[in-house]
Amino acid sequence: MLIMLEQTVKRILEAKVYDVAQETPLSPAPFLSARLGHEIWLKREDLQPIFSFKIRGAYNMMAHLDEDARRRGVITASAGNHAQGVALASAKLGIKATIVMGNNTPDIKIRAVRARGANVVLHGDSFDDARVFAEARMKAEGLTWVPPYDHPLVIAGQGTVALEMLRQHPGPLDAIFVPVGGGGLLAGIAAYVKYLRPEVKVIGVESEGSACFAAARKAGRRVRLPFESLDLFADGVAVAQMGSHTWKLARRWVDDVVTVSTDEICAAIKDVFEDTRSLAEPAGALALAGLKKWAERAPPGQRLIAIHSGANVNFDRLRHVAERAEVGEAREALLAVTLPERPGAFRRFAKVLGKRAVTEFNYRYAEASEAQVFVGVKIAERSDRPALVAQLESAGYAVEDLTDNEMAKVHVRHLVGGHSAAQIPERLFRFEFPERPGALGQFLGVLGTRFNISLFHYRNHGAAWGRVLVAFQATPADRTALRDALTATGYRFWEETDNPAYKAFLG
Repeated sequence: MLIMLEQTVKRILEAKVYDVAQETPLSPAPFLSARLGHEIWLKREDLQPIFSFKIRGAYNMMAHLDEDARRRGVITASAGNHAQGVALASAKLGIKATIVMGNNTPDIKIRAVRARGANVVLHGDSFDDARVFAEARMKAEGLTWVPPYDHPLVIAGQGTVALEMLRQHPGPLDAIFVPVGGGGLLAGIAAYVKYLRPEVKVIGVESEGSACFAAARKAGRRVRLPFESLDLFADGVAVAQMGSHTWKLARRWVDDVVTVSTDEICAAIKDVFEDTRSLAEPAGALALAGLKKWAERAPPGQRLIAIHSGANVNFDRLRHVAERAEVGEAREALLAVTLPERPGAFRRFAKVLGKRAVTEFNYRYAEASEAQVFVGVKIAERSDRPALVAQLESAGYAVEDLTDNEMAKVHVRHLVGGHSAAQIPERLFRFEFPERPGALGQFLGVLGTRFNISLFHYRNHGAAWGRVLVAFQATPADRTALRDALTATGYRFWEETDNPAYKAFLG
């Protein structure tokens, strides 16, 4: 392993990245530092020409190609930052590049890649679809594959981030937090840091819904996560399995891994904005989310760096991020509360809350003795939630804490309006489907007309995957046929019929 470490460090020192990449600043985060009681810096890879660190690895590998490989051209599959890195590198080096992207890739990313001269081919609805198609073209046309993370030269290019950080921060340093997808950035940084400054901790950060490195550490070997379990919110790191090269380095030289939720990522995006006025993409703020979570358990005064790895975010996603940031910062609790259906009930509820601010209140008259309300309440910190629930319960209210309920946050808060009046029972399902022009109509077409839809909610989040909540009328005898029909759509889905938010507001 020591030989592999030395070889990686040598490649990092010899990396050819600065023809196109910039040495990005290590910026202090004064507001967050003061709030958390630590010295925090952000490595600003969002300031690269493609707004992401990915240019380093892509260019370094392509700059090492021999003349024959350059003449034949390169190909890759990517819907994000790696695609832009390969496109920019190809323009600089005069190499023909083909980038295969899914049909659901947002237009802003397609335009960015085409603007740099690459040939964009749209195929399939997922990264795996695009990759299989690209690999077939690679073999048929004799092209060179440029992997997004799993290659020694790509790892070395990404590792130049660590070279810069240790030069920019020569003083005492406790830990560096690195976002983890396929592991190229993590492996490169870990190798360089552990070779020169072994006392500095290197900590990987993963999204809870795509934690392939954490799963591999637990199993002692690389693990492939099932696609249906992947959370695609932080799409830049939504990888089912670490690379082989990256795993060999990361398993030995990375100290720890932290997993974070969607809400915690959204809160970190807000923190980045408040300290830098930069809008991080979800994967770009991932490392900071992990730093914050780790720092809660650490003694004060730690000196910490988080990699701000990218800023390629669709503007339409920001409203969803803003909605989730307060929950992620533990500054808002979302509750289902039962109020008596009579005049003055809301006023009494507000008096019980006292000086706590109400951030949201959803209610519709239902002609019953009790009313279910969906309410958001400002809180000071995470530990304040149980106290708030206890306070309301002691005043005689029935309360369900929905703060961690994904369906409630994505759908129900926009749907509160009454229960089903149908005589036939409902079954409720949450779907994710490829987001592209006409996708919603195609989704409905695939569902067919056999089962009546009694509830439907869709809201565009500016992402590559749409999210839909659907209720179908189905008798107990129909349930197996219904699930078979939904499985046949090929879309990811989860049944939510027993979700307490559904029972409180919609069922």
